[in-house]
Amino acid sequence: MKGLIVLSAVFVVFVMPTVLVCLPARRARVPNWILTVFLLAGWLTVFTGWFLSQRAQPGLFPETSPCHGIRATPVSRYLPPDSFCRHVDGELRTVNGPDARFLFWAAACTTVAMPIAAVRARRRAVGRAANGS
Repeated sequence: MKGLIVLSAVFVVFVMPTVLVCLPARRARVPNWILTVFLLAGWLTVFTGWFLSQRAQPGLFPETSPCHGIRATPVSRYLPPDSFCRHVDGELRTVNGPDARFLFWAAACTTVAMPIAAVRARRRAVGRAANGS
C-alpha cells in the first residue's frame, strides 16, 4: 500500500506536469531539443530553488542544519530562493554559496529562454514552408 502511495505521488508531482508541457509542445511541433532543454532546465530550477530555500531548515535531522550549534534561527526566502541563519545580533547570514545561486539563475534564465526559442523556431519553420523551401 505504501508503494502505491509513493507511485501515485511521483505520478502527480513529476509525470503530470511533464506530460502537460509535452502534449501542447508536440501539437505545436516544437523541436525536440528545445522541449528537452526546457524540461531539464525547468526541473533543475525547481529542485535547485527548493534546495536553496530549505538548506538552513532543520527538517528531519536538526544536527545537519548549518544553523545548528551556533544558536541561530533558520530563515527561508522563496523568491529568489535563499536560506539564512538569523544570529543573536539580528544579522542574517546566507548559508548558500554563490555557485548554487548561479546554478539556479542559469537554469531559470534557460527555462524562460526556451519558449522564446520555440516561438522563433516555429516562425522560421512556418516561413520556410510558406516560401516553399
